[in-house]
Amino acid sequence: MKKRVSVIGATGVIGGLTLDVVAQFPDMFEVVALSGGYNAARLAELVMRFTPRYVAVADDVTRRVLVDRLRAAGHPVPEIGVGGAGMVEAASLPSDVVVLATVGARGLPAAWAAIARGATVALANKETLVAAGDLVMPFARARNATILPVDSEHSALLQCLHSGRPEAVRRYILTASGGPFRTRSARELRDVTVAEALRHPTWSMGKKITIDSATLMNKGLEVIEAHHLFAASYDQIEVVIHPQSVVHSLVEFVDGALLAQLGTADMRIPIQYALTYPARYVAPWPRLDLVAMGSLTFEPPDLVRFPSLRLAYEAGRAGGYAPCVLNAANEVAVEAFLTGRISFVDIPRLVEAVLTAHPAGMPQSVEDIIEMDAWARQKATALLEEGGWVR
Repeated sequence: MKKRVSVIGATGVIGGLTLDVVAQFPDMFEVVALSGGYNAARLAELVMRFTPRYVAVADDVTRRVLVDRLRAAGHPVPEIGVGGAGMVEAASLPSDVVVLATVGARGLPAAWAAIARGATVALANKETLVAAGDLVMPFARARNATILPVDSEHSALLQCLHSGRPEAVRRYILTASGGPFRTRSARELRDVTVAEALRHPTWSMGKKITIDSATLMNKGLEVIEAHHLFAASYDQIEVVIHPQSVVHSLVEFVDGALLAQLGTADMRIPIQYALTYPARYVAPWPRLDLVAMGSLTFEPPDLVRFPSLRLAYEAGRAGGYAPCVLNAANEVAVEAFLTGRISFVDIPRLVEAVLTAHPAGMPQSVEDIIEMDAWARQKATALLEEGGWVR
């Protein structure tokens, strides 16, 4: 029997790579549902290729364009949902694996819906655990749902953990490429352009995650995600800069053994592992040539030039609403940078200003998280308009 797969965020980078993996194993997977935002043209291609029973789009305009394209091609029109409710419905339909590949906190309701029915969630949307990990992980255990990481770093940690029990772990070590500005001075970072920030040295990713990689916020979010995925204390989680992006993460055990997972910078490898877990199957993805790679180097992160990583550790340790506020403020700040409203170095400054102002408290429900997410976005937007937070 084929494994049924739903892909939330099918038109993005990770969604597209997920469907590359699915297409490689036509006898193993069946696509049940797709969610794709505003990209009707791409969704039409995917519907004709994978024939899902359900598709979710962002709005009624996108729905009409999608229907017109499918009818013009003589292809049957599946059931189509709209907006956030459509995304949740796509995650709610019976399937074995829900790949959550959306960017940002908007993926949380879909993740919650998939967990509620006990599905396996292949999680590429790190914001779900960053914003609501204290709620999501207990809920997943209560519903007997499985959360598998798609991020290369957390997938690497999961694979290394097969060699020892979690209580035998001394350190979880996340590697980071350092982004395109690893060697730039603090002064030079003030003049970074959007085009420069979007040129990642090793990975091909969407705009938001690429900027997060450049600021090291992406690694900070991954620290919080690792805390929840592996029930690890923040003192156990370390970050090292590894420019070659060959060692994806490492686990050090209490006896001194250090295990690493290595591979090419190809997200299809961890995606396939999440889809086929715990089995492994032959795949055509490029192989790592260690001799051609030559040396591998490691260095500590610079928390002065890249304060976003520091902010993430502080928010994670603070707990409560702080990680949710961190994530929401960062999304606003990244968008402001991409649209030319603030500079590169202003991104962590805006995030810190919102974190400083946020009300204390402990979320009790997803609704609480959604409300605080909205508050943080409104606060960040208001600060942008005031401009007084800039030093």
